[in-house]
Amino acid sequence: MRARFPLFWMVLHRRRRMLAGLVAGMVVFEALIVLVARAVPPVQLFTSVGRGVPDSLKAFSGSTGDVSVASYPGLLGAGLVHPFWIAMQLTAVGALAAAAVAADVEAGTVELLMVRPVSRLRLLGERAAAVFAASLALNAAATLAVAGGVALSPTIHQVVPLRGVLAAGVLGFAFTLALTGPALAVSAAARRRAPVIGATIALGAVGFAVNFVAMAWHRAAPLRYLSPFHYYTPGDALAHGTLPWGPLTVLLAVGVAGLGTAAPLLLRRDLAP
Repeated sequence: MRARFPLFWMVLHRRRRMLAGLVAGMVVFEALIVLVARAVPPVQLFTSVGRGVPDSLKAFSGSTGDVSVASYPGLLGAGLVHPFWIAMQLTAVGALAAAAVAADVEAGTVELLMVRPVSRLRLLGERAAAVFAASLALNAAATLAVAGGVALSPTIHQVVPLRGVLAAGVLGFAFTLALTGPALAVSAAARRRAPVIGATIALGAVGFAVNFVAMAWHRAAPLRYLSPFHYYTPGDALAHGTLPWGPLTVLLAVGVAGLGTAAPLLLRRDLAP
């Protein structure tokens, strides 16, 4: 199997320690979120001062506004849009997308890869598959950690169905695909890793900031459509137990469009460092 897809296995092997650490960190973090939800009811965490949850916190529940962060689905959803969760996803996508093309161009090793000979589309395909595999592993780890905690807590399980946890995991994977596609397009055109990592951070971190401002400030509400976090709503999936097909389609379309852009960029560019 490894002989058939050497470029896929090579990039995963080189970053195996990083990926193992990210998966372990994801499991521990989501388990802690579940433990907090089991120890202290969410309504007590956010309304202990006698006031309701402000609009500025809506973005942290992983919802379009229907699910409050002061609820079990909202608190668990917050664990799936937490800056720590975002940072781990961006680390995996940025590192592996940069390794797809740009890192080899920067290091001057891409010409050695093409000598075998290996087609450019095969290079892109196997490296893209490596990013997808890493994203799948991270989201599966988070989903299994949350599902285990929900299954072991009857109180949470009453309001958070396991099918909702699965739906949130599918949305999380679609979200990472929406980041991966554009990141691969940048990698296919760039000569250094820095632009790829910068583009990944911009899509994730800036996207979250835009969604936060749009939900907290009514005049900026139209800007929410520009952020991937408007379509990635794990809190809603956890609460309703259904997969929102419209937002899912948007996230997948962005990922496919980015990958579709990467192919012609790589075919037309000069691979010389």
